[in-house]
Amino acid sequence: MTERQQLIELLSARSVKRGKFILTSGKTSDIYVDVRLTSMSAEGLGLIGPMVLAAIRNAGWIADSIGGMTLGADPIAYATSYASSITPPLLRAFTVRKEAKAHGAARLIEGPFQSGDHVVVVEDVITTGGSAIRAIQAIVESGGTVSGVIAVVDREEGGREALENQGYEVIPLVSISEITPG
Repeated sequence: MTERQQLIELLSARSVKRGKFILTSGKTSDIYVDVRLTSMSAEGLGLIGPMVLAAIRNAGWIADSIGGMTLGADPIAYATSYASSITPPLLRAFTVRKEAKAHGAARLIEGPFQSGDHVVVVEDVITTGGSAIRAIQAIVESGGTVSGVIAVVDREEGGREALENQGYEVIPLVSISEITPG
């Protein structure tokens, strides 16, 4: 079984919930995909980090750091950064807060992100693309250049296209139709 097939099985078994849900985008859905139930597990981290790193390198993207909106992007960025320590060059992981802290350094981006970085934005799930767009805005305003966006799951509801229409290449690891057959 390939790593991709293993990821599909893990997501199907752990992350897919059926019922009535309101998504971050405000849309309602009969299916909720909580990627964190997979991405925060040992097996998920071990699959996702190397898969995202391989996707970045296969795309030929220049990348110094990787991150996205907390909390969904955090384990993905950290797993990918760790995977890069095994097969350099290294990627530094960071987190984009929903809003800057009112104390301390009052930063919107936490971690070793640096102005001038070429960045890969990661998402757990892309629905409308809104979270990725907020992360991109924070990164660009902080002096970063976005090389591309990687999502663990594309809900296939227009988010990928919205990001691509803004000039960003998007690579999903899997689509919702692959993890919710039938």
